[in-house]
Amino acid sequence: MTDDPHDAWTRIPSSSGPGTAPDRAREFVRDLCAHARSYPGAERAEADFEREG
Repeated sequence: MTDDPHDAWTRIPSSSGPGTAPDRAREFVRDLCAHARSYPGAERAEADFEREG
């Protein structure tokens, strides 16, 4: 286990088929998370999720 919060998500595309290098999968997951955080409604969606949880 690593301290990388993206580690669990990185394993999904890495194990989905041959040819997906772990570094490329990690880059994809980090980019995806960065875009999700920058989405204008991200803070509101997170607050809604926390409130409903």
